[in-house]
Amino acid sequence: MNTVSLGSVRQWHWVSSAICLAGLLLFAITGFTLNHAASIESAATTVTVELEIPAPQLEALEQLLAQHATTPTPPDWPPALANWVQQQTSERIQRQQLEAAQWSASELYISLPRPGGDAWLVLDADMGELLYERTHRGAVAYLNDLHKGRNTGAAWSLFIDFIALACVVFAITGLWLLIRQQRQRPTTWAITTLGLLIPLLIVLLHRL
Repeated sequence: MNTVSLGSVRQWHWVSSAICLAGLLLFAITGFTLNHAASIESAATTVTVELEIPAPQLEALEQLLAQHATTPTPPDWPPALANWVQQQTSERIQRQQLEAAQWSASELYISLPRPGGDAWLVLDADMGELLYERTHRGAVAYLNDLHKGRNTGAAWSLFIDFIALACVVFAITGLWLLIRQQRQRPTTWAITTLGLLIPLLIVLLHRL
């Protein structure tokens, strides 16, 4: 019975370690880079686009703004305007981005945050202009934002939860294996206790 139980725990341990390996490495490395963010230089690159809106797209924009003025929810994004914006900026505007946009009688401002950077788009019906700016702060900033789940979307948020759960299983099954094998490894509890005390002492000293 004990052998079966131990084998089951071992199985959970190695399966959870395999599942969380890539995620654990990512979060460990980005934990280091976040802790030293001030000393890690990253050169930001910015792309700016300023264009005149063609007449058909301008008409679609004016209709969009007029529709928004008469309805409490954002109207559908006109396909002709959406396609033109995507061609000029490589941005595919989503429904939720329109819902979060800032609207006025003559202007539409859309914030387009993303991991490792930021972007925004303005469509001005009075001036007949598109203004767009995209900033990318580098690979380290991108990975740091993945660590924090900043502007990463629902799928990545679920991935973080999944990796966190796998790490909990990995830690608990590892502890259980240590308990079962403590007789063969007399330093088990000394090292385990040290691993618990070090962060606790640091926190307590920090509060003094």
